[in-house]
Amino acid sequence: MSTDIHGGIEFRHPGVGTDYYDGEPWVAAMDLWPLYDETDYAAFGCLFGVRNYVGFQPLAPDRGLPSDLSSGMRSQLGSCVASGALHNAGWVTWAELASIDLTVAPDDCIGRLTWRTRLTSSTVHRRLVSDPWPTEVLSAVGEPPMDLRHATARVEWATDKLACTYEPLTVGAVLGPETHWPHVFAVMKALAGRFGNDGVRLVVAFD
Repeated sequence: MSTDIHGGIEFRHPGVGTDYYDGEPWVAAMDLWPLYDETDYAAFGCLFGVRNYVGFQPLAPDRGLPSDLSSGMRSQLGSCVASGALHNAGWVTWAELASIDLTVAPDDCIGRLTWRTRLTSSTVHRRLVSDPWPTEVLSAVGEPPMDLRHATARVEWATDKLACTYEPLTVGAVLGPETHWPHVFAVMKALAGRFGNDGVRLVVAFD
């Protein structure tokens, strides 16, 4: 069974602690799903430690739901987390995301390999690869055309039968421009311009 992410973005109301504001401290700004609609365990592991098969050091693992969760996010996540329908709830601020080191690599895997049979098949195969590559991967695609252990960018090549793509696994790769995460980060960054880097957070849970 696959694991999907749910949640949204909140901001801390600037009136908290003043005489004129008596509302909740955190306010729901936007649901996650219009911005992010992928299932990528490498990214989930990198950010929250969920399905962390590749061995990233997670940025914000096992935090649970914030005690001051907004009513908007509580209505979406609270009862589902309490009932066990959603699990591994957590949150991360824009300050933390903005300072993440995009060059960090995981401990267990060095890259992601994608291949498909040219012309005759639309089926796409994907595998995480370690160093050295697993024998079953080498049996499927053969030796790569170059030493990819220290590759820093996406590499594509073709054989008579296969079209292959190798992508080195770093934080920047799993959260980068080929993913949906830049949409999430753009909204959080824009809100942080008004409410501060620590005043914007992403709150999530997984099914």
